[in-house]
Amino acid sequence: MTDAPGGADAPGGADAVPETAAPPRRPTALERQLERYLRHLTIERGRSPHTVAAYRRDLAPFLAELGEGSATELLTASAISAHSLRLRERVPQPAASSLARILSSIRGFARFLVDEGLLDDDPARDVPAPKLPSRLPKALSYDQVERLLAATEGEDPVRMRDRALLELLYATGARVSEAVGLDLDDLLGGDPDGGAADAVRLFGKGGKQRLVPVGSMARAAIEAYLVRARPELARQGAATPALFLGARGARVSRQSAWLIIRAAAERAELDVDLSPHSLRHSFATHLLERGADVRVVQELLGHANVATTQIYTMVTADTLREAYLVAHPRAR
Repeated sequence: MTDAPGGADAPGGADAVPETAAPPRRPTALERQLERYLRHLTIERGRSPHTVAAYRRDLAPFLAELGEGSATELLTASAISAHSLRLRERVPQPAASSLARILSSIRGFARFLVDEGLLDDDPARDVPAPKLPSRLPKALSYDQVERLLAATEGEDPVRMRDRALLELLYATGARVSEAVGLDLDDLLGGDPDGGAADAVRLFGKGGKQRLVPVGSMARAAIEAYLVRARPELARQGAATPALFLGARGARVSRQSAWLIIRAAAERAELDVDLSPHSLRHSFATHLLERGADVRVVQELLGHANVATTQIYTMVTADTLREAYLVAHPRAR
């Protein structure tokens, strides 16, 4: 007589040993310290979820390589250099900007451990960063900006929103993420009769605030959008304080704003390599070309270091040099 299925001799029968799931791996000391660092970035430094996630992606593989042990034992200059070498030997090799970003993440983590008393010395201090190619920001010409803005003309709510968004980006030098993060309360000033704001409050990196004036053309576009377009878009969704709304009444995302810029560039037939910062670069370059002080432009852009802003002075110097070589009869 054969045993019935499921009997003592069958897999899973009475004599079978039940399988148990392996216990979850306990995080290492460095991995626990990484979580503390990421909470520090979020709560005390005000970094965005996107930025914190980027730090995690950069640091987690490196800490996994180090394994068990304390920061003093494992987080050494030689370990950081070896990790950098392994990254450079990958096929395909990461871009120099990616390698520099990863090393910057490791530097920040190491400084945090020093500040917390978990490391005596900063092991990343003397690890050389990869050399980055000098890349100057590319600005649109005045004519190209005019064509880009003209490509957003229209009376439907979406086109009026697009016009207000692009006018604001060029008028203030705001990052795309700063512009789409604006609420109605961030529009400041204006006249008592309900005219559009003459300044805007922008929230930059780390939540740092700055006030930037808004020119007349941008004010007119924003006022037209607020009066004739935003109420229509707002009816499509739940109430929100967001300034710029999508077709369904929700806040416009950074990705959507970038698509808006690209679509306008296609309609304007601009044969240029646009980036999300193109209007920001153009704002800074055009101000400096017309005589604005670099310190003023630094404040308007929200740069912590004037050296970052001075990149744009190199652009304008190149423009002047080209004009000189073309125009002066004894320049060649």
